[in-house]
Amino acid sequence: MDLLKPLIALLAIVNPIGVVPFFIHFTQNLTREERQRTIRISAFSAFLVIAVSALAGLKIIEFFGISLASFQVGGGCLLLLSALAMLNAQPAESKPSDVSEGQEKVDAGASIAVVPLTIPLLTGPATISTMVIYAEKTRFVWQLGVLVAYGVVIGVVTYLVFSASGRIAKVLGRTGIDIMTRLMGLILAAMAVELLADGLVKLFPVLASHIAR
Repeated sequence: MDLLKPLIALLAIVNPIGVVPFFIHFTQNLTREERQRTIRISAFSAFLVIAVSALAGLKIIEFFGISLASFQVGGGCLLLLSALAMLNAQPAESKPSDVSEGQEKVDAGASIAVVPLTIPLLTGPATISTMVIYAEKTRFVWQLGVLVAYGVVIGVVTYLVFSASGRIAKVLGRTGIDIMTRLMGLILAAMAVELLADGLVKLFPVLASHIAR
């Protein structure tokens, strides 16, 4: 397993910089202490989603009787949809309805650090699918440990980006954030096609002979 691919995919999907405008919007009325607490919870929650997906994701899909090849094709489709959204300068895991639903939960007293910032804006189905797919490719326990460590990396990156959200927004501006999101979307689209192709070959081995030609 290429150990760098999962990290690159995670960085592209989670894309904390693309979530900065939403973070600023949802925390604009909070005090500095409340904002820092929100940042810590969001970073830890992002790590938790990635770690649990890497360690238990395979067991969960086995419990539901889903083949890995089918899950890989489904995950590839989710990644591709996320990439298309990012190419339109939207966060990979969000839709307009997600934001409004998240706001309703905030109004109901749920923590904005978890909903909507961590789920679905930072992590969601595409993130979970990616971790399950790469976890299946591991052959040694230490490789699973690396995937969990990548969760730590994503948590740290999320913490640093959200902590510097004000400065990032000023430096990049809306246009800069849109450009960054589109570039990461292009990278993610290429990875999604690879995952789809791999899954389809497993489901339909006859495709392998045609690809070889």
